[in-house]
Amino acid sequence: MNWCRYRAGDKIVYGIIEGDIVWEATKSPFEGGIATGECQLLSHVSLCLPCIPANFYAAGANYLGHLAWAADNLGGNGKAPSRADIGYRASNSLVAQGEYITIPRDSSGLVQAEGELVAVIGKTVKHLTRRNALDFVLGYTIGNDVSERTWQSSDRTMWRAKNTDTFNPMGPWITPGLDPGALEVTTRINGVEVSHYHTK
Repeated sequence: MNWCRYRAGDKIVYGIIEGDIVWEATKSPFEGGIATGECQLLSHVSLCLPCIPANFYAAGANYLGHLAWAADNLGGNGKAPSRADIGYRASNSLVAQGEYITIPRDSSGLVQAEGELVAVIGKTVKHLTRRNALDFVLGYTIGNDVSERTWQSSDRTMWRAKNTDTFNPMGPWITPGLDPGALEVTTRINGVEVSHYHTK
């Protein structure tokens, strides 16, 4: 079972995907929604962002594999931070799967994709521990942390480099119950593979 949001007539609703069918949900998964009796073929609906987060963050700077890649490709030092280093992402940068990424006119043109696993938090929570953190994850989806590399090297907070309109495609749906340490993420641009990694 996967959760999605899709356009139904003149409204956007949450849906529950089972096979090639999407069932309209009574409300969001964050509110305990369940399937109604209304369904359509998944191929007949227009999928939207699977959720609209009030806040979302990037944690790539905490992963040794990502740090090693950055050191080899972007000139980073490859050292892990002494404590969690979290990057803010702005909701204006979100677009749904299949929508276009627009590169601004004043960009240097050095824009790269960063395919990433996205954890969708299901409840408001604070002061988690390593032991209970995954208990609050609703499920996982896929994101692309698009990065303008020239801006990234000069913007202290990466406000343009990673938060420009359309720079964070996400979706198409949220899948509960996955093991985040046993997945593979492949990134393709126009069908051409540009990165592939395991999350373990």
